[in-house]
Amino acid sequence: MWRRFRGIAVEVSVLLALTVLAPLLAPAAIVVDVVLWMRTRKPWMAVRLLAMLWWFLVGELYGLIGLLTVWVRFRGGDSARRREAVYRVKRAWLGSHLAGIRRLFGLRFEVEGLELAGPGPVLVMIRHASIIDNALPDAIIGRAHGIGFRFVIKRELQMLPTIDIGGRWVPTLFVRRASGDTAGELERLRNLAIDMTERDGLLIYPEGTRATPEKLARAKAIIAERQPEIAPLADGLQNLLPPRLGGSIALLQAAPTADVVIFGHVGLDGFEYVSDIWAGGLVGSTVRLKFWRFPADSVPRDREELVNWLYARWQELDDWVGEARDGAPRVGPRTEPEPGAPALAAL
Repeated sequence: MWRRFRGIAVEVSVLLALTVLAPLLAPAAIVVDVVLWMRTRKPWMAVRLLAMLWWFLVGELYGLIGLLTVWVRFRGGDSARRREAVYRVKRAWLGSHLAGIRRLFGLRFEVEGLELAGPGPVLVMIRHASIIDNALPDAIIGRAHGIGFRFVIKRELQMLPTIDIGGRWVPTLFVRRASGDTAGELERLRNLAIDMTERDGLLIYPEGTRATPEKLARAKAIIAERQPEIAPLADGLQNLLPPRLGGSIALLQAAPTADVVIFGHVGLDGFEYVSDIWAGGLVGSTVRLKFWRFPADSVPRDREELVNWLYARWQELDDWVGEARDGAPRVGPRTEPEPGAPALAAL
């Protein structure tokens, strides 16, 4: 309770301070941007980041109000209807965050295969490339197909009260890295797959962290030392980190009736920290999204076969990322959403 109270107090205080000080902060940001643009033709980033922070905090307040409304409506009790209400709040909350980023930085979205991502039950395996792609599953798949996602996320994200509160009202696993209780974590992970319906999705980032060339080289070295039998499978990866097998295999085995959806994206790479966004490369980017769906009965259940199957899918995604990254324009005409992609239209 103290952590949540503190998180809410910090977010509200900063939002009020930004709003009150906007007449001072906005002109200062404009001056910084004008000077940098005149010197280096750098895009206006100070104004964008100031607006992004304000919009993020407004979105957090919006999400908290939504959760409070759900709590009052259902009198704090758990039920399938309350879970669905929380999922609706989460989709709107993350959709708002992504919409703000899209407009502020002039992002262009190209989507392929969104119709394959629903209905559930589905196990969605998405690559992790930036601090922005956390919003994609709910904002894109969830809003297009009305799916509520059960998340596997790192425990540090509990610092956001929206996640800390809402994540405990729907099936969510907050993973503690190097917890020392691997068996317990895997058992809690398997429990996420219980009673999934056509309106349920289960989401995992198999890489476990945002990919960088340094992390990829280190991961390959560790696999070569500790798991030499799968080192040849990891060696072919050039753009993605090797999937962490513990959680990924556990979910694949725990959800035998769920189709598997591989979610690839290009255009958000390299934005691991706010400092990366400050450099200006995000402005005018084209973000390409692609989905592959594999029926549950086509996915093997034996562990060794699953490892080979997962690495094969990850290699296919790695190849697509490389091709899309090489061919994707940084700036170009705005791409309208495909028919059947209501999530992008809503944004």
